[in-house]
Amino acid sequence: MKNLNQTNIPITMQRLLLLSLLWCSVQVTLQAQNFYFGADQSYVNEMEDCGAVYQEGNQAKDVYEIYADHGCNLVRLRLWHTPAWYDSLNEGKRYSDLADVKKSIARAKARGMAVLLDFHLSDNWADPAKQLVPAAWLGVVDDLPRLKDSLYNYVFATLNTLANENLLPEMVQIGNETNRGILLSPEDNQTWTLDWDRNTDLFNTGIKAVRDIEAAHNSKIQVVIHLAGPADTGWYVDNFISNGVTDFDIIGISYYWAWHKPTTIPEAGVVIESLKDKYPNKEVLIVETGYIWTNESADQAGNIISEVHPDYAPASPENQRDWLIDLTKEVIAKEGLGVIYWEPSWVSTTCRTQWGQGSHQEHATFFDFENNLLLPGGIEWMEYDYGLVSATEEKAVDRLIDFEVLGDGQVRIVNKGPLGSSYQYHVTDSLGRVILQGKVDGQTMDIDLNSQAAGHYTLTVKDQRKKPYSLSFIKLN
Repeated sequence: MKNLNQTNIPITMQRLLLLSLLWCSVQVTLQAQNFYFGADQSYVNEMEDCGAVYQEGNQAKDVYEIYADHGCNLVRLRLWHTPAWYDSLNEGKRYSDLADVKKSIARAKARGMAVLLDFHLSDNWADPAKQLVPAAWLGVVDDLPRLKDSLYNYVFATLNTLANENLLPEMVQIGNETNRGILLSPEDNQTWTLDWDRNTDLFNTGIKAVRDIEAAHNSKIQVVIHLAGPADTGWYVDNFISNGVTDFDIIGISYYWAWHKPTTIPEAGVVIESLKDKYPNKEVLIVETGYIWTNESADQAGNIISEVHPDYAPASPENQRDWLIDLTKEVIAKEGLGVIYWEPSWVSTTCRTQWGQGSHQEHATFFDFENNLLLPGGIEWMEYDYGLVSATEEKAVDRLIDFEVLGDGQVRIVNKGPLGSSYQYHVTDSLGRVILQGKVDGQTMDIDLNSQAAGHYTLTVKDQRKKPYSLSFIKLN
């Protein structure tokens, strides 16, 4: 057991802990806000194979090191099932398949970064306009039991392979920008087909594969449901929940000004706050965003993003940075989990995409057209001082919430705030699932966990400032 004096637990509580046979490994902290500053690096291996040399200060430098040095703590990577279309491009080398993803995960983990693996569940780009089933599953696309079996085996086998090589990601997306569902036939993809019964079966099957990997390898993986556009996210999440897709951890949102205007940064914040209030056991993560630093192009490939917000104009490295900083401030204020920038390393090279030679994103990367890191520039968004200091630095006397662990299998929440104050609480198990939740209306409230199985639990209470206080413990029997 850790030194109890390091946790600022009252002496009476320490005595109860030492006498109790029910609890061990107890730690009381005011949780620091774990915030992710992420970068989608799916194109990096291909760009390097195509001759790109990333630089900082005109000196060649490993691109993962560049990001780690500037505060990146999460790498997002896409996975296509069988991207055979690559065979006619760039000497037939394939990318964003499992072999490629393994290389990228290893690079991220070597730099101490967490990994979000994005199962597109397709052979090609999946987005709100296209959700095509992999060619290998075309024969079972209308046979739901067999399609579910294919999906389960694919997700389980992929993650099992990664786990056996110590490459298991910390987060997994079931689908990419799944506004119209997943695994559609070519015919269904031509029309707006949103079948919630089918959706429920497929999403729950993919999630079950992840949960079974968790159990098999004793590792926690957070499951992400990903939707495009803040304005519609609430409606989609309500439908996921009401239709029985509940065992996910993170609501992922794509938010680009160019495509999701007129939704402003503050309005996106309102969406996050609403989701957090309605679903306190779910995190909210901006899994994709982007902003251009120039209107120029380095090649003839044609660029994806062309618009800037009038308050962050003209396009410049500084305005790219400032837009990201202001977005991140809003996400933090509304208790979001993080912000991930999409493809900030997709620089221009001699290689080809399906639509042309070069990059479609070089004007929205964090590098100039010579692949030198732009400073000042967008990457500085990750190292801006957002005030995310460890909350354990708050003096115990200033806390509005405290805990007592009782000897009879109960935890007492002590409300030290003003009379009449009411706070939300929830208890999660080792998989992050909420098993109890409610309000603390009085000065104390006892939470009885005698009926729960042995295992690790976390009790979280948010005070009137929406600051989380947590008690983590292991229940022995």
